[in-house]
Amino acid sequence: MSAPFLDAANSRPASHTPVWFMRQAGRSLPEYRAVRGEGSILDAIKQPDLAAELTLQPVRRYGVDAAVLYSDIVVPAHAVGFGIDVSPGTGPVCTEPFRSAADLARLRKFEPEADTPYVLETVRNLVAELPVQVPVLAFAGAPFTVASYLVEGRPSRTYEHTKRLIHTDPTLWHSLMERLADYSVASIASQLASGARAFQLFDSWAGTLSRADYDRYVFPHSAAVFTRLREQFPDAPGIHFGIGCDHLLERMQAAGPTVLGLDWRTPIREARARMGADLVVQGNLDPALVLAGVDVALAGTDAVLADNGNHPGHIFNLGHGVNPDTDPDVLQAVVDRVHGATRR
Repeated sequence: MSAPFLDAANSRPASHTPVWFMRQAGRSLPEYRAVRGEGSILDAIKQPDLAAELTLQPVRRYGVDAAVLYSDIVVPAHAVGFGIDVSPGTGPVCTEPFRSAADLARLRKFEPEADTPYVLETVRNLVAELPVQVPVLAFAGAPFTVASYLVEGRPSRTYEHTKRLIHTDPTLWHSLMERLADYSVASIASQLASGARAFQLFDSWAGTLSRADYDRYVFPHSAAVFTRLREQFPDAPGIHFGIGCDHLLERMQAAGPTVLGLDWRTPIREARARMGADLVVQGNLDPALVLAGVDVALAGTDAVLADNGNHPGHIFNLGHGVNPDTDPDVLQAVVDRVHGATRR
């Protein structure tokens, strides 16, 4: 039996348009809250049975077409002992941010089999549990987004320390990005080798950069991630996603992904007009519309499907992650509408 997600990622006609949601496993689900426990997400990730259960919950509830690994983009940096954690309600934080060349020594070589065996066990458990038509989706943070957390020390609106480092010490910046590109490749490759069948590279905050800065300071490193993974796993589709990246989409696509993730700001038709009719896209219902109730969410869903125009290269998703206040019944209605309206 074929997997609709993989069919669509390769622009092949699928039995229906596949659906998955970024942050589909999370606080919006009562079953998640019942078993998640307290503390950092990194503690839960280190428990393969729990991480597998949290990954499976939205697949069971919604019938989504991909199981995105329950993990976090800072797992490799945490595992090598850099000193970054995920604070509930805040996000990634580190008490000693990356600010000088001496900090490169705190980012030793990341070896997934030794440093994150629990992640690989989780992937293997999922592969054994899931039907073949629901692939495990690996992921990692893109070098820029992970770097921004390490340099800022916490989520930021200005990225002042990151941009200062870029422009005052570009040599150190590129060294940091090369190290983090190695982390992205090693992390995703280990998940694929353990049975995941596709991956997403999250560059959530790349949109904070100008096109010129992205081209010079980010693009070569993101492109290296896709190139190296394609060499190792030529049959594994890769998705590239960021927020507020309309001005960067052509360059993000040029980095080499199979699928370009769109947030809710860029219409699908417009993206294909700019980058070619054969562009495979993921997205892009505004997450806020899901918060507005079933009728609004379904109207938005219908608009996204119409925007795609029956193109086979479409993976339905939100334009960002599921909000914790989302009603699961509304997401269920969205999944049912996409599957029902596109079933072939």
